Amino acid sequence: LSWAYAGISPTETTEEPKKGCILRIYRREKYLKRMRGFYHDDGMIKVITGVRRCGKSCLMQSIADELVESGVASDHIIYIDLDSRENRKVKTTDELENLIDMSTPADTEGTKYLFIDEIQNVEEFELLINGYRTDGGWSIFITGSNSYLLSGQLVTKLTGRYIEFEVFPLDFAEYIDMKRFLGKPVNDLLVGEFTEYLTLGGFPKALEYEGEDEKRAYIKSVIHEIFEKDVKHSNKIKNVSVFDAVQTYLINNFGAPTNLKNLLAYFNDVEKIPIKRETLNRYIQILVDAKILYRCSRFDLKSRRSLIREEKYYLADPGFYFAMNTDARINYGPALENVLYLYLASRGYELSVSRIGKLECDFIARRRNAYAYIQVSMSIADRGVEEREYRPFDHIRDGYPRYLFTLDPLLQERDGVRHLNMASFMQDGGDLI
Repeated sequence: LSWAYAGISPTETTEEPKKGCILRIYRREKYLKRMRGFYHDDGMIKVITGVRRCGKSCLMQSIADELVESGVASDHIIYIDLDSRENRKVKTTDELENLIDMSTPADTEGTKYLFIDEIQNVEEFELLINGYRTDGGWSIFITGSNSYLLSGQLVTKLTGRYIEFEVFPLDFAEYIDMKRFLGKPVNDLLVGEFTEYLTLGGFPKALEYEGEDEKRAYIKSVIHEIFEKDVKHSNKIKNVSVFDAVQTYLINNFGAPTNLKNLLAYFNDVEKIPIKRETLNRYIQILVDAKILYRCSRFDLKSRRSLIREEKYYLADPGFYFAMNTDARINYGPALENVLYLYLASRGYELSVSRIGKLECDFIARRRNAYAYIQVSMSIADRGVEEREYRPFDHIRDGYPRYLFTLDPLLQERDGVRHLNMASFMQDGGDLI
């Protein structure tokens, strides 16, 4: 099996592991639990997506480790990293097929488990991978560039033959758990650690660095890598400076209501950056496809319909904002919304910014045909803020649960609304429905 990031590298061990030895890595149970029912399924291709450096490769290696631990012979596991030095020249389907065949022992009986990391390095890979699926006896797992995998090629050529598992950077509970796993000190959970998480985010490798400057440099390198390997490779961007301006604006204004018409006016009239509507719309979609941003559309509760072009954008990781700005002060309103959005999305919820008549409710969370209504505020210690945050709930007539998330240490029960401390909720692995 390949070496995986876990705060450990081959050079840090006392001896080289034997062939087939499983390197101990941090295992992300909430994703593994979701995928275990598909480990032996040779009829569906398992596609692992997520922003670069969020831990997709490590998750795939964890699956391979679990298979070996469950009794699968190590020679039945074919693990190919197309970003590795020895495989960097594998660019065609014929070369990939030869590599797979060479890595598969002759006369192997029973199901074989094929893992391919960074599969977008091979053009037209879909038909080859589907060919192995059609042959039967191959349980296939792939990861790759999101801007390519989600561009339509996979959807068009493998419709109904794959299942997507989206991976996010570490949530707060994983962040704390991985720090302990790596032997790093854990401070006050609900103050120091949560504040650090809101600022630095949850990229696993960022935990390896001690200083904020190093963490910022690493996260900036992730943004650069996404642009160089995903955006430029898959999209023709004629004016990079304009694209950078759009990206910087949306990162700096995450969680703010975004209207395309107003955004066009801002760039053309205020910043004096000429940009057309279709170009702006395309640049935003590129950022969403690369999973730098997540689009959260508005949902009108009264009409039960989505409101086009009234939306917010949240960052794939809070560290993106930190890396792009020297001012590390936290704007708690959007920061708390952002981490709660990611936390719930990673648990399979669909989220919308909701409108109840003329009032705004921060989120409607939907899963399995059930709803939950959510307000987010740093604190409701001020009576005026308390009344403002509770007001939208007064207009909800159905019986679905209602939640108010704050950082207040003292919680209250009012009008059937559950008041929760967000840090404690996340640390405990809380759920809504």
